[in-house]
Amino acid sequence: MNARIFPGKLAGRVEHVIASKSQTHRALICAALADKPTMLHGRALSRDIEATLRCLRALGAEIASKEDGFFIEPIRALQREKLLDCGESGSTLRFLLPLTAALGADCSFTGQGNLASRPLSPLYEEMQAHGVILSPQGRFPLSCRGRLRPGDYRIAGNISSQFISGLLLALPLLPGDSRIIVEGPLASRPYVELTRDMLRRFGIRIEEEFHIPGGQRFLSPGTLTLEGDWSAAACWLAAGALSEKGVFCEGLCRESIQGDRAIVALLQAFGAQTQWRQDGVLVRRGDLHGIDIDAADIPDLVPVLSVVAALARGETRIRQIGRLRYKESDRVQGILRLLHALAAEASTQDDTLIIQGCGRLPGGLVDGCQDHRIVMAAAVAATAAEAPVTLLGAEAADKSDPGFWDQFAALGGHWEEADDGI
Repeated sequence: MNARIFPGKLAGRVEHVIASKSQTHRALICAALADKPTMLHGRALSRDIEATLRCLRALGAEIASKEDGFFIEPIRALQREKLLDCGESGSTLRFLLPLTAALGADCSFTGQGNLASRPLSPLYEEMQAHGVILSPQGRFPLSCRGRLRPGDYRIAGNISSQFISGLLLALPLLPGDSRIIVEGPLASRPYVELTRDMLRRFGIRIEEEFHIPGGQRFLSPGTLTLEGDWSAAACWLAAGALSEKGVFCEGLCRESIQGDRAIVALLQAFGAQTQWRQDGVLVRRGDLHGIDIDAADIPDLVPVLSVVAALARGETRIRQIGRLRYKESDRVQGILRLLHALAAEASTQDDTLIIQGCGRLPGGLVDGCQDHRIVMAAAVAATAAEAPVTLLGAEAADKSDPGFWDQFAALGGHWEEADDGI
């Protein structure tokens, strides 16, 4: 679907921010391994979550979608030698690859988009060194045979925190103790902390930094309520920073360990007005100016922060962006194409994105790169443009938020489907 988005600032209230996608992936996996059923409260049915649901059901879990969440009957009889379709979800693949190896499920993995080309090293080599036979990486199907052995796993910290999260989910099931030795700085640490927190809720002990006792059992808490998704809310709050009336998002935890809650402090640093209330946070326009941002722990915020930067005064530098090249698309190039298409001045230098804010965007034609974060950022940019923005591949927003375009309209955004022959 292509969308033609008309100028007009968003304003109003987002009453129900979708449940955290990151928490939902982890909670579904833990619940599928637990000793008894679990009720998860919080709706986050996106294409990525559907991929995890599909794979867990294939392994033997019974999962019922409810109006307000999911009811999970854990795996009783493990289904082996299944083909697990991960869609385009990197989380699903990187979490379930070591987990199925810990279970000895002898599964194969497939997926769509550029998932096959996204990095698996050094997780791939460490699994091989610990007893797993893997088919060549870089193409599907990816075959995983044998059972993972306990021991020391050395993982570079600057490629993907999902490698560490996947091992944290898998290693407690092994008969002996294991350690994850992170080499170099750990990027996206908040995502690892989300994994540790979810494991604690299901009775799993992680000692010291990453020492994992073996022989553990996942213990269901019975019911669990998921937080609102700060990554999804970031787009609405960024749109609020461009709007005089502003946008209010409810259902967000101010003390959340989700790294993307940094969006509020960053928008405030740009000069936006922010106000916390008992039931959420309001962001509205202020005198926006350029700032310096360290993106090591908040890679998913970079696309929409780049849009805010383009509409601020002066220069913004967003550092440590290298890992964005290995997402659903090369997001560094996607951001540059987005900004350049709307006549904003942006460039890269080493590991830094440099944006010269001009305070105005004339409109234009933007390729969403089949990447949900680029699509959402482009939609926010269009609200502050001087002429319509035509966005190619607007349906990619469904990857993380199927209700994105309905919410966009509910906040006063005006858009229509555009012809494919643009």
